Amino acid sequence: MSVKVLYFASLQDYLMRGKDIIELPEYVHTVEDLMNYLSENNADLKKAFETMPRLRCAVNQELAKKDSKIKDGDEVAFFPPVTGG
Repeated sequence: MSVKVLYFASLQDYLMRGKDIIELPEYVHTVEDLMNYLSENNADLKKAFETMPRLRCAVNQELAKKDSKIKDGDEVAFFPPVTGG
C-alpha cells in the first residue's frame, strides 16, 4: 500500500519538507498505525509526534481521528491546531 503524507505549518518547517510518498506494510490500517510506523522508521517524525501531541490529521482532505482507516492511494495530512481571530 502506498500513501501520500503531507506536513503543514510548523511540522513542515521542522521536517524541512512538505510531503512523503510512503510504501506501507500490510499491518498499517489506521492513522494511528501510520503514525506508529512513521515514528519507528524516522527519528525526526518520532520526535515531532512526541513534541507536537496536539497534531491534527486529515485523510483525503477530511478531518480524521487516529482510528480512521487508510487505504492504498490515500492522502494523509498532519498539521498543528489552527487558531483564528
